[in-house]
Amino acid sequence: MIAPKVSLVIPVLNEEASLPGLLDSLDRALAGIPFEAIFVDDGSTDGSLRLLEDRARADARVKVISFIRNFGQTPALAAGIDMARGDAIVCLDADGQNDPADIPGLLDELGRGADVVSGWRYPRRDPFLTRRLPSFLANHLISCVTGVRLHDYGCTLKAYRRHVLQGLRLYGEMHRFLPAWCAWKGAKITEVRVRHHPRRLGKSKYGIVRTFKVLLDLITAKFFASYLTKPSYFFGGAGLALLFFSVIAGLLPIYDKFVLDSYGHLRIPFMILSIFLGLLGAQFIVFGLLAEILIRIYYENKGERPYQVAKIVGVADDDPTRGK
Repeated sequence: MIAPKVSLVIPVLNEEASLPGLLDSLDRALAGIPFEAIFVDDGSTDGSLRLLEDRARADARVKVISFIRNFGQTPALAAGIDMARGDAIVCLDADGQNDPADIPGLLDELGRGADVVSGWRYPRRDPFLTRRLPSFLANHLISCVTGVRLHDYGCTLKAYRRHVLQGLRLYGEMHRFLPAWCAWKGAKITEVRVRHHPRRLGKSKYGIVRTFKVLLDLITAKFFASYLTKPSYFFGGAGLALLFFSVIAGLLPIYDKFVLDSYGHLRIPFMILSIFLGLLGAQFIVFGLLAEILIRIYYENKGERPYQVAKIVGVADDDPTRGK
């Protein structure tokens, strides 16, 4: 079969009421554009899977992946991306809040040279205190930590060139950091405003608890992006800082005894603190050395390189020095 130009990846969890309208909207929005729609049923307990299977039998463009249980949105997107065959991959939600009519605009941005086009829900049709305010704070924090400034990391509606997603492995809630992952690989990121409709059917799967999961995943993402090939810089830096404060805490009792000549009621607590910080600092340095060993084993066993090449000029494919 000829590979479709566009692959749509749509995670689904109990969206039986929203799916018929979404399928019709996709047909209207992408008229004349070759596409495949990959629906990933994430353990739905309503009639979503049955509806999708019926549509897949009637329409060869529709593909359905069914999980044996609920794994979460990130694994669902990862499964759809792994199966996608299009030159462009567009992710969107199945709840009807993303508008398929915005997809051609995202594809146009890819045609202008962008590698990733991130949707910005504007104006956003969600409750302020429970959804918009936590999202605003999370987006600001993620932008500051990753260095990739976007207004709306949480918008699922995004378009990617296929090659920028190759080799990425997603865990936890990492799907929302995809633009940052791609930017760290050298991709060009743009952001466009997209429509956002209030949820009319079904029930929201999001809650405030998810915000805390995102914060933990943000720490993981930052570590992998900045310190994956040099973990000793992270652990060793923290260890040296702890050793520095250990020395300061150890010098304070000496200064108190020989310079201030006070009663010394703080000497014992500072001595204990000095020993504690010293041991903790030494442990962090050892952790860094162990992490360095594990990273080297990882790259050697998988035959991977800690870099990615855009192009090579002046070296033939059969050159014996290539890859050394």
